Amino acid sequence: MDETIEELNNLTNEMINTVDECSYEEMELFVDVRQKLVDRLNNLKADHVLTNAQRVKIQQILKSNELIMARMLVLKNEAQDWLLQRSQSKAQRNGYETAYSPDSILMDRRK
Repeated sequence: MDETIEELNNLTNEMINTVDECSYEEMELFVDVRQKLVDRLNNLKADHVLTNAQRVKIQQILKSNELIMARMLVLKNEAQDWLLQRSQSKAQRNGYETAYSPDSILMDRRK
């Protein structure tokens, strides 16, 4: 169990050191690996009782979540802004695109 907690701690510290420069792909990979470690810890926790030292280490890891979550929020907002800009560009472009066939004939009636 100590090894898994240490792995989780090392992974979290690596992410904290590079959190400002990490891309969404790196963040996604981090979340996937971290989830596997957390699942492994939950399975181990069912069989073993956590010591006080292990609890303290886990609490320290959890405190770093705020910084990581803040970066995730920044990445989410960037993606949201990009999607909004893309949809606005598409709407503006659709206004200039013809909705009819260029070789069609317009027939008017006289009154």
